[in-house]
Amino acid sequence: MSTIFSKIVSGDIPAYKVAESNDFLAFLDINPLAKGHVLVIPKRETDYIFDIDDDHYMALWVFAKIVAQGIKAVIPCARVGVSVIGLEVAHAHIHLVPIKAISDLNFQKEKLSFTAAEFAEIAEGIKDSIIKITQRD
Repeated sequence: MSTIFSKIVSGDIPAYKVAESNDFLAFLDINPLAKGHVLVIPKRETDYIFDIDDDHYMALWVFAKIVAQGIKAVIPCARVGVSVIGLEVAHAHIHLVPIKAISDLNFQKEKLSFTAAEFAEIAEGIKDSIIKITQRD
């Protein structure tokens, strides 16, 4: 069954992409807990993150690490928090959320709202930061 994330991967639904590889995609959450809240997904549709084969699973986390470093470089925060819930969309995904306190990772709190221009600016800043990080390595 095709999910909203699969439609983003195929280009049927637009997204504010911050990083992409052959196997993975990272884009801004449109209902963010914080400015710079990013979702990292495997392009291959898999419902449950722990059903991903070991090599792909490890590569997903390496990709997420690079994205988190890009977020941390441009969004003021103490850490980039990580959450894998997997109930809201039947497509494995990792939430990367800039946080200053544990309570910032509470998914029951009210979500933030940004304009399309603000989302685009946030995405561009994170994307540029990721490019700089990957060019250093």
